Amino acid sequence: MLVGERMSFPIITTSPETPINEALNLMRQERIRRTPVIDKGKLVGIISDHDLLNASPSPATSLSIWEMNYLLSKITVKDVMTKNVITVLDTTPIEEAARIMADNKIGGLPVMRSDKVVGIITETDLFKIFIELMGAREAGIRVTVLVSEKHGKLAELTKAVSEIGGDFVAFGQFSGEDPSNREVTFKVTGITEEQVNEALKPLVEKIKDIRNS
Repeated sequence: MLVGERMSFPIITTSPETPINEALNLMRQERIRRTPVIDKGKLVGIISDHDLLNASPSPATSLSIWEMNYLLSKITVKDVMTKNVITVLDTTPIEEAARIMADNKIGGLPVMRSDKVVGIITETDLFKIFIELMGAREAGIRVTVLVSEKHGKLAELTKAVSEIGGDFVAFGQFSGEDPSNREVTFKVTGITEEQVNEALKPLVEKIKDIRNS
C-alpha cells in the first residue's frame, strides 16, 4: 500500500499572507487540523491549528476585543508556520510514512508528486488503515498468541487454522515479550473459540487472548 492510495485529497491549502484568524476559521469549517502553505504553486510551509491557537492572545489578557482583533489581523500564516516541512512522495510505502511521523512526532505529511503538493497523509488516515488491518469492523474470533521466532512458525499457524475451516479476516504481527518470540493477532470466521484453542495449543508458546469480536 502506497501513500497515494490513502492520502487525503483534494488538498486544502492556505497562503503565507493569510491572517491567522482566517486560517483557523478555514480549518474549523473544513474539519482539518493542519494545512500546507503554498506560495506561487510551491510548498513553503505547513500550519496546524495548534500553531494558530498558540499565536492567539490568552483569554486572561487585559487587551480589549478591539485590540485583540487588531493584533490578530496583523499576524499572518507566514509568521507562525513551520518552514522546514517534512514531506513524502505519493509512491512512498504507507508504513514508511507512519515511521517518519512517529520518529518526528508530527501528525501529518504533505504528499508530493514531482514538486507539487497532491495530498496530505495524517494520523487519522493511519488510524483508518489500522482499523482495516485488524478487521475492527468485521465480526469474528479474535486471537492473540505468542509464537517462537523460528522459520516456518507462521506457516504452521495459518495452516492449522485453515485445516479446521477457518477463514482469515485480519492478520498482524508485533514485537513479542523478548527477541525469541513475536506476538501474532488475527481474526477468523467459520470456526469456534474452542476449535482455535485446540488447534493452536501445540504450536504456540502462549495463547494470550481468544474472544468473539
